[in-house]
Amino acid sequence: MAGYRLGVDIGGTFTDIVMLADDGAVHTRKVLSTPADYGDGIIDGIDRLLDELDVEPGAVRDLVHATTVATNIILEQKGARTALVTTRGFRDVLEMRRLRIPVLYDLQYKKPPPLVPRQLRLEVSERMGPAGVAWRPLDEDDVVAAAERLAEAKVDAVAVALLHAYANPAHERRVAEILRARLGPGVFITCSSDILPEMREYERTSTAVVNAYVGPAVGRYIDTLVGRIGELGVTGPIQVMQSGGGIMPARAAAEKPAFIVESGPAAGVIACARLARRAGHPDAISFDMGGTTAKAAMVEDGEPARTMEYEVGAGINLSSKLVKGGGYPIKLPFIDVSEIGAGGGSIVAFDEVGSLKVGPRSAGSDPGPVCYARGGTEPTLADAFLLLGYLNPKGIAGGSVPLDIEAARRVFTGAVAGRLGLPLEEAAYGVSELAAATMTRAVKAVSTYRGRDPRRFALIAFGGNGPVVAPAIARALEMPLVLVPPAPGVFSAAGLLFSAPVQETVRAVFKRVSSLDPARIDAQFRALEEEARAGLMREGHVASAIETRRIGEFRYAGQAYELGVPADGALTDAMNR
Repeated sequence: MAGYRLGVDIGGTFTDIVMLADDGAVHTRKVLSTPADYGDGIIDGIDRLLDELDVEPGAVRDLVHATTVATNIILEQKGARTALVTTRGFRDVLEMRRLRIPVLYDLQYKKPPPLVPRQLRLEVSERMGPAGVAWRPLDEDDVVAAAERLAEAKVDAVAVALLHAYANPAHERRVAEILRARLGPGVFITCSSDILPEMREYERTSTAVVNAYVGPAVGRYIDTLVGRIGELGVTGPIQVMQSGGGIMPARAAAEKPAFIVESGPAAGVIACARLARRAGHPDAISFDMGGTTAKAAMVEDGEPARTMEYEVGAGINLSSKLVKGGGYPIKLPFIDVSEIGAGGGSIVAFDEVGSLKVGPRSAGSDPGPVCYARGGTEPTLADAFLLLGYLNPKGIAGGSVPLDIEAARRVFTGAVAGRLGLPLEEAAYGVSELAAATMTRAVKAVSTYRGRDPRRFALIAFGGNGPVVAPAIARALEMPLVLVPPAPGVFSAAGLLFSAPVQETVRAVFKRVSSLDPARIDAQFRALEEEARAGLMREGHVASAIETRRIGEFRYAGQAYELGVPADGALTDAMNR
């Protein structure tokens, strides 16, 4: 029996499904997302596609999934009732944050509220030194007292983040052991040393808290989805895309959901990098515009740019280290994506001073743009595209979503063209150009803002609306070439099928280069490699197929942040670089 692989990507408006056959044939399905229960759209789309092709569910060898569930939980502030257990004196790290704000001169700026309220941030007496030697033993009576308070508070999740746990996690693990015994298996517990065994107290604590905050809901989502997919008859393993571009087993994603916060955007960039290499344009900028947002990322020498700093819930993300403090930091591997809140479903409106704006509010999939005829009442960018003839007037998504051009004409005439005093087509064109100018910022954020000249890059456009806007962006930035892949609307889902399983392991060795023993560091690298290799082999991967890559993070004396340096081969050469 022929075998198949499935890629499933959830977006704010559409859920995309790609099925790849052993013979290379590609089949696609695009359905409206179902925010009330995203699993409904996934199951409906898979069921329809299998039925349409007369494929037995058992022929699906594996399924790779990208989801926005973790991100949405944070954006909507609907996470678990979460507590934090930390070293005495560090209770307020989450509120003190870093001295960064995204708006320099706004005296009324309010920091985002901590995901853990102060009454649920509890301290215990202990002190681990930066060399991993305990300066003060853990007071287990403090831990027991904290567990009793958390049991009374009926918390759903606990993050444990003790000082210098990256150097020695013994105290954290003992705290977690006591908490599990007292709170029971129904409480999700995260140790910072298991998620991010690196220095920097605030980022490590924030990452652990984010993991705990989204953990219960992501776990329920994954367990339910795995069960429902199994009921369809699909028995192959289910993998989930990580924010850094690799994939991991669904069970691992449920345990470490902070790794999948930006899984959807990562899939598109992975597909873009593969296309760039095969098309002979290894230097490219990916441009992914869907129904809710537009995203851009840099690909150089066929490899996507990556970062270890990301803030979720910060609104518009211009992917800049200089614009921080508006969200919740996660210090994990991410593909470096710049995001703008403008997509096909973005609502066209006038602000308080009468200026026309496109987004960031979106009509989403329910009710969707007015032209979807599903109850939408506000004009959107998709309505403008339809009026300009950029969209098939009969329908989109392979005809599964019929369009009502008369409804779009009525709402645009009354709400936009009439107020501007312009003919209908002229008003729609103005909205289209305004949206293109806004989305050009996303491309600039990964090119000119980083000292890259966009004129030497190809622009690869995908997503449901990316190819519509890409020519205007390319003209504005004098980019010489726009590449549009086949089936651009489901290109991100295709990227899921080109992603490899990845495990990243980290160890902190904080010393001057002059005092490092290369042989000892090489031994540390080998230990990390064995740990990662063992994890992949437990997932069923063959040892001979596993590749390893070493990266050392170095900083210049007197600076606060590191530069990642490839450390494959001779470590002394890497140090010299």
